[in-house]
Amino acid sequence: MFSLAYGAVRSVRNGLILSLFATATFAAPVTVAALGDSLTAGYGLDQPDGFVPQMQAWLDAHGAEVNLLNAGVSGDTTAGGLSRVGWTLTPDVDGMLVALGGNDYLRGLDPKVSRDNLDKILGKTEAADVPAMLIGLRAGTNYGADYATAFNGMYGDLGAKYDVPVYPDWFEGLRGQNLQSYLQADGVHPNAEGVKLIVAAMGPAVLDFVNALPAD
Repeated sequence: MFSLAYGAVRSVRNGLILSLFATATFAAPVTVAALGDSLTAGYGLDQPDGFVPQMQAWLDAHGAEVNLLNAGVSGDTTAGGLSRVGWTLTPDVDGMLVALGGNDYLRGLDPKVSRDNLDKILGKTEAADVPAMLIGLRAGTNYGADYATAFNGMYGDLGAKYDVPVYPDWFEGLRGQNLQSYLQADGVHPNAEGVKLIVAAMGPAVLDFVNALPAD
């Protein structure tokens, strides 16, 4: 009797362990689309050196269960992102990184226009019940202090409006560095080592976002 009871208990115990192991091992990863411009797309870099592959590798190394999709288009403004956000929000997308504004700034577009486009993008993610994270860009004062204030402030304001996390400066990882050492010859886009520093700085914020996404 003792032998049979012990065997039954052991069988149940092993079954529970196997069930828990299977659940942990085969849990589906979340899918996050990175909606952006050339900085997201990996302009001028070999495919493994771009932002999305490097961020994917960083997240993998830190235990995230996520598939990061490259939805970056070189040259895109916030208007371009708005025009394609609808078909980027496919049913399999669980979250979205919104990283736009760099080309608006380079072209000196009115921050009110950029803000309105980002507002509409976040409105579409909210309507689709897809959590978003906003990745900003810090403008200088080459268009004047008022322009910089309006441009830089729009990310935090929209983050508060939609209650989404905001990473305020794409280039945070390069601040305080010898910038030219981490940029391509065009002086605008980061090289592979520059992307590595950008990812290392931004990674913890993206990891927090990914880990907070609801599981399917």
